Amino acid sequence: MPDEQGPGRDLKSFVLPEIGQLLETADPWEPYQLLDPFGRPVQPAAVYLKDLMAADSSPLTPRSYGMDLLRWWRFLWFFGIDWDRAVREDARDFMLWMKLADKPVRVHWRHRGKDTAKVPRLGTHAGRPLPGTPNAVTGKLTVGTKYAASTRAHCETVLRAFYDFHLERNTGSLLTNPFPLVRNRRSSRANAHHNPETGHSRQRTGLYRPKVPKRIPRQIPEDKYTKVFAGLRSHRDRALLAFWVATGARAEELLTSCQSDAIVGQQTIGVIRKGTRDYQELPATPDAFVWLRLYLEEAWRKGVPRGPKQPLWWTLRRPWRPLQYDAARMMFNRANELLGANWTLHDLRHTATFLMLDDPSMPPVYVQHILGHKCLSTLDIYNRPTRDDVIAAGLAHHARQQHRRENPPPAPPTPAYNPESLNVLFGSSLP
Repeated sequence: MPDEQGPGRDLKSFVLPEIGQLLETADPWEPYQLLDPFGRPVQPAAVYLKDLMAADSSPLTPRSYGMDLLRWWRFLWFFGIDWDRAVREDARDFMLWMKLADKPVRVHWRHRGKDTAKVPRLGTHAGRPLPGTPNAVTGKLTVGTKYAASTRAHCETVLRAFYDFHLERNTGSLLTNPFPLVRNRRSSRANAHHNPETGHSRQRTGLYRPKVPKRIPRQIPEDKYTKVFAGLRSHRDRALLAFWVATGARAEELLTSCQSDAIVGQQTIGVIRKGTRDYQELPATPDAFVWLRLYLEEAWRKGVPRGPKQPLWWTLRRPWRPLQYDAARMMFNRANELLGANWTLHDLRHTATFLMLDDPSMPPVYVQHILGHKCLSTLDIYNRPTRDDVIAAGLAHHARQQHRRENPPPAPPTPAYNPESLNVLFGSSLP
């Protein structure tokens, strides 16, 4: 591997090599392992991920952090840099590469080992909008060829926290964090000396951390939702969609439900919350339980395991396995393709929130509790007009202006003088 440092590094032609991997072990003590190109565990990453597990993080946190660490280690492996010898220039080049370079294109596993110029790549299917362009149905941008700002921000935060962790432990020959804070507060936290009587000023934490645009929640219009629902292939998929829109639960939260969690008499379904891992019962619609009953009757006849502690959602084919998030996402994407849309499962949660907040008899504090938000102020993002509302109001305004131009109001009548007043001023009229 080349040993290049600083200004001599050619980032324009650099392609991140697919060496090493993040291995899912199915071991609750160490669910994910970062392996080097020779299949050996990377010990600094293993210690850090173990500390995350001890801090009661979500089970998905080690995977999310591990992918960022794997991307950074591949950069270090290519340029022959030891992880504890990385300097600020290395971190700068890495974040600059993530900002300007295209994401590595992955070849589907069925085509690996073949001529890559003749096989389709992931995300380049014919008939779909070009990467990074708005979808004609939803108005949402499609996945682009560059790393998203949120991805780069998450990666910078993870790597800075990783090096802070090892600096506190005095690991190896590490002397400084290659991912520094903003210059004006490298040795303090954000707003450390804040006056509580004044508002907080927005400050970026990391020097190389990008600005992340605020996401606008998207609501699926009722007519489009009906078409998506009609495109589903099974009672299971219809039940899932009905529960997501009725409860506002996150996609992965609903998939944690057991068969005893669906209480028809109370019209509620229990889920495990993503952040707190608390169990919570959520109200749902009668239609959702009708689709659920149809799905369970069909699944039990086919041999799906039955029992109060058995998972509620299963695959549709043998061997029976609990339904995972990726499979549910692919199911929804197939229904999306019928309309040429690119809504996500999380948009169903936004749709449920809009429906609840549009009900004047539904107190916002109840909506907050149903959604599992910590603060009521989190609902402020739903007070903004949606894209469809803004476009509809703008089109209505232009239609009114066009109507006024084509149908101008009649001119007001010309005012006439009172004859009696004229007689007083100029005398009587001539004979």
